Amino acid sequence: MKLYRKIINSFKLISHGFLAYHEDIESPHRYTILRRNIIILMILVTFIPLFSMAGINYLQYRNNMKAEIQAPLRLLMGKTVHSFDLLLKERLSMVRSVASSYSFEELSDEETLNRLHRVLKKEFGGFIDLGVINENGFQVAYAGPYKLQGKDYSKQEWYHEVEVRGFYISDVFMGYRGFPHLAIAVQNYTFGGTNWTLRATLDTKILDSIILSMELSPESDAFLVNNAAIVQTHSKYYGNVLENCSIASEIVAQNITMSEEEDPIGRGKILVLQSKLTMAEFSLVIVRPQSVLLKSWYTLQSEMFFLLLGSCVLIVIAVFKTATFLVNQIKTSDERRESAFRELEHTQKLSSIGRLAAGVAHEINNPMAIIDQKAGLMKDLIEVDENFKDKERFLGFTNSIISSVDRCKTITHRLLGFARRMEVRFEFLDINEVIREVLGFLDKEAAYRRILLALDLASDLPAIQSDKGQLQQVFLNILTNSFAAIEDGGEVSIKSWLFDSETVAISIEDNGCGMSRETLSQIFEPFFSTKKGAGTGLGLPITYGIIKKLGGDFKVESELEKGTQFTVFLNMTMPNNKGEG
Repeated sequence: MKLYRKIINSFKLISHGFLAYHEDIESPHRYTILRRNIIILMILVTFIPLFSMAGINYLQYRNNMKAEIQAPLRLLMGKTVHSFDLLLKERLSMVRSVASSYSFEELSDEETLNRLHRVLKKEFGGFIDLGVINENGFQVAYAGPYKLQGKDYSKQEWYHEVEVRGFYISDVFMGYRGFPHLAIAVQNYTFGGTNWTLRATLDTKILDSIILSMELSPESDAFLVNNAAIVQTHSKYYGNVLENCSIASEIVAQNITMSEEEDPIGRGKILVLQSKLTMAEFSLVIVRPQSVLLKSWYTLQSEMFFLLLGSCVLIVIAVFKTATFLVNQIKTSDERRESAFRELEHTQKLSSIGRLAAGVAHEINNPMAIIDQKAGLMKDLIEVDENFKDKERFLGFTNSIISSVDRCKTITHRLLGFARRMEVRFEFLDINEVIREVLGFLDKEAAYRRILLALDLASDLPAIQSDKGQLQQVFLNILTNSFAAIEDGGEVSIKSWLFDSETVAISIEDNGCGMSRETLSQIFEPFFSTKKGAGTGLGLPITYGIIKKLGGDFKVESELEKGTQFTVFLNMTMPNNKGEG
């Protein structure tokens, strides 16, 4: 539930981030926010299923591998317990067979008892001695390496257990012999109904031999313990015979129990298997370190970890690349859309100003024509009358009026050009020659202000089809702006080159004051000027309109305190809309 809540909260945060992006669309950081949100969303969408599946597969595979590893151990445990039970059952059967085959009197004969002892020891192995005990608990006959004849067992617990159960298999003990052994005793009766007991002791080496036959790895251990958790056979790591064992526990049933514990000798986690024998109060304990059992699992786990890590790295790289690509596409689309909106807005402004300019030019041209005619008539009348007083003075006035009228005609001519009502005349031109002619108008100003004009005009440019007069106006407007932007002693660089197979490019670059991004976005708007009252704000809009009318393109790059570069791109052939204005 906690993981589910965290996932839901994460998606809420991401959704909030997307909403913030849309609400704050004008923020300069919107693309960074959008990229971050896309990355977070994609990582969550990929990593949550990936880690969920990896976790589920990890647990399932680990459990399955544990089961597969533990199954052979359980099988080995079952077989070994069966071997111990079979051994003890066989030895108990041998003792019972001797007690049933011979009478008390026969076995009380030491020669007979010694012969039987030799046969058992030779044929079956493990028998240390044999003893015959009468109804009073005294050992009346003994065959073996020790002097135990006449030994009184009447007060020992095992003797009374034999009387109750009819047989007895002891724990491993030291006893009179001074080394580990176990005893097997069976009860029998004489023909007169008197009970007697045949007792045999076995060497614990026969138990060790079964453990050795298990062929455990050097790191593993197996041994027998009794109900009091006392070691009955030798253990490599957890105590000698008759010492307490710290990892064994009392088991009531014969089922195999399995537990994971911390190794008391510092070998980390260990797997402890334990099962109770049927024939005796013994339990078989098998101990194996987890590092040995799960060695292949740890190897696979490391490989899975590095595979998962590599997959995560690749996913993160792919997510970052994809998010960056998508955001860049969105950014490019937004920029194109914004540029289209601005161009549409600019076109609408030019169209409105053009219509206004056409109307103003038409209205001004009519009175200007009348003034021009009247001024010309006045001039003619003054020149005819030789006795006219202040003739020269009035001629100067009329010339001034005619000059002002001509200037107004030039202004209205430009307004009509801005309104796209001037006729365009296409002819083959050498663009370098056009540039040089325009520079001829500005030579005196450049020399006076010590402006360096650096020319880099390509000599192999093909002729282009365009309008010479309007191109002269374009370059004159741009150069005028460049001269206004630089201090005395500045530099203007003019370069021409073949942009592609159909386009010629001309750049005019100055090292003047430059423009800010805000100013740069408004330079083509009519009546916008940075010359503080000295300019009309129509130069660059007119230039822009002429270039578009001629089928070309216009590009401006500028940086404050570093300068500005105007680049004009002109088609070498006439545009399809040559007659439209």
